[in-house]
Amino acid sequence: MKVGKYISEAFEELKTNTTWPEWAEVQRLTIVVAVFSVLFAMATWGVDELCASLIANIFSWLKA
Repeated sequence: MKVGKYISEAFEELKTNTTWPEWAEVQRLTIVVAVFSVLFAMATWGVDELCASLIANIFSWLKA
């Protein structure tokens, strides 16, 4: 019964004491997060490709 009471009180807290952002702000921040996620993914891909190329060159140099 304690778990049910906890969940009920948590939902009540969310309804009464939480300040929710305006819809326009939610949309703007979602776009910001999406753009930075794409940029971070591209940067990670670039570093991965650079490291893979560097390792391939080292192995080809050692093989020769």
